[in-house]
Amino acid sequence: MIRVLLVDDQHLVRMGLRMLCESAPDMEVVGEAGDGRDAPRLVEETHPDVVLMDLRMPGVDGITATRRIVAARPSARVVVLTTFDDDDHLYPALAAGAFGFMVKDAPPPELLRAIRMAAGGEPPYGRSVLGRLVRQAVRAHADGTARAAEAAEAAERTGPPPGLTAREEEVLRLVGAGLSNREIGERLHLGVTTVKTHVANLMRKTGCPNRIRLAVLAVQTGVTPD
Repeated sequence: MIRVLLVDDQHLVRMGLRMLCESAPDMEVVGEAGDGRDAPRLVEETHPDVVLMDLRMPGVDGITATRRIVAARPSARVVVLTTFDDDDHLYPALAAGAFGFMVKDAPPPELLRAIRMAAGGEPPYGRSVLGRLVRQAVRAHADGTARAAEAAEAAERTGPPPGLTAREEEVLRLVGAGLSNREIGERLHLGVTTVKTHVANLMRKTGCPNRIRLAVLAVQTGVTPD
């Protein structure tokens, strides 16, 4: 059972999220907080698998609350759920330690899928959010003095990095396109566990520490279109 903590200053929003989560047979809501001040305490008391965190709240906002939660529990999986799908909210939330970023107008099945992804250790991002992260990471990579040569060299390469199997190349291409492990499995007719193994192997072989860096690598090497 996935334990979910809801943090949002709007009672109706929390009620809707509770109804949605409790409609899923594999989820239970273990607590609610109406502002960011109570959220860290409730995390310690309820031990949720996933925290759904609003950003704009009176008193202690979601970014501050996320930072406090992650400082106390680095393994905490805080998924930001916000109305504001823009860089001014995205990057501070990620810098605070948010595990994923979703917008409130996401379809209910997509939100449930995001909760399951986070509980399973896979950061959930909407497609548009992942695309912006990749583009920003590529720009930041190219702007760095020490890394500029690497970015230029990578941009000149075509095809995947050497040493990958044909299946790993396919998985890398789909990671770069923003697909989740489940979607990749459906596309390639593989089990989710098998896809996770391929992603782990890709991280090991390429030296990428996370899924975002894998997606950036796919763009830089021309495996998937920018």
